[in-house]
Amino acid sequence: MFVLRALTLSLLISHTAFAADTKASAAPKAALSVVVVQAQPASWAQTIDANGSIAAWQEAIVGAQAQGLAIASLNANIGDHVKKGALLAQLDSQTVAADLAVSRANLAEAKATEAEAIANADRARQLQPSGVLSAQQTTQMLTAESAAKARTTAYRARVSADEVRMAQTRILAPDDGIVSARLATLGAVVQPGQELFRLIRQSRLEWRAEVSATDLAQLRTGQTVAVTPERGTALSGKLRLVSPTVDPTTRNALVYVDLPAATMVLPGMFARGQFQLGSSSALSLPQTAVVLRDGFAYVFKVGNDNRVSQTKVAVGRRNGARIEIVGGLDAKTNVVESGAGFLADGDVVKVVPARVGLAATGQQK
Repeated sequence: MFVLRALTLSLLISHTAFAADTKASAAPKAALSVVVVQAQPASWAQTIDANGSIAAWQEAIVGAQAQGLAIASLNANIGDHVKKGALLAQLDSQTVAADLAVSRANLAEAKATEAEAIANADRARQLQPSGVLSAQQTTQMLTAESAAKARTTAYRARVSADEVRMAQTRILAPDDGIVSARLATLGAVVQPGQELFRLIRQSRLEWRAEVSATDLAQLRTGQTVAVTPERGTALSGKLRLVSPTVDPTTRNALVYVDLPAATMVLPGMFARGQFQLGSSSALSLPQTAVVLRDGFAYVFKVGNDNRVSQTKVAVGRRNGARIEIVGGLDAKTNVVESGAGFLADGDVVKVVPARVGLAATGQQK
């Protein structure tokens, strides 16, 4: 009897263990250990991103006005900071100086002749009533006076012209700025209109960027723009001008942003910029929670049964490690924080606390 009872108890234990093993094998196995998060509302800065190049605000072309004169000396080089009126180059002025000396001598002679003619004409006017001089003599003296005055005027104009030519032998900076190009060569004979130097006026630089036509309505002059050159730190610029036309091919318009003085920023450098438009509310998730598949963005919702469902969402701005969710998800839904790329729709996951999940995420169980 005792043996029969022991055998019955052994069979009962074996049946219970078998049932437990069967139930355990029927339960789905968790694909991943994951941490769940919810979309968080926050106030984000609203910006417009653009790309462009840094350029000189204005470039002044300094050329020669004199003709046939050689460059005698060069007083400025590329990169020099110059003041308005600074001597950039000196042309050979010997010929012009000789012509000016002759003109001044001729003017002095003309003035002496004019003084004599005026004195004779005054005497003729005084003696005219007495009849001492004939009418012909009086007319000759008055005519000589007019001719002497005209001759003096002509020589005075000639002196002025030679003085202008002498001034043109000095190539001066038309404004404060930086010499950005020097085409002048010592000893070269210049011609009128020939470019000798190029100057960045007032050392001012600007950022010229292309902005899509759809974003133009949000831009206003005076807005703050964060401009970041290649391998440089961000500069705070001000939007000065928005182009009144849009390129019919690209549908973009040029905008012009004034930049502060910066020694490491040079014309021609590429730069990225952000136009600051204020702030707006945003619902965001960590970027690791969003998976891109077939050109669409998805998140994996976690249900009460720990089963995930792939859900398409619309994304917007990015801010650091977070991404804005603009549609397809509310703030109370649990989604997989990271490792979603290893999941498929309908997978079962094991939800773990954040501290444990950081080490376990992505490990198969």
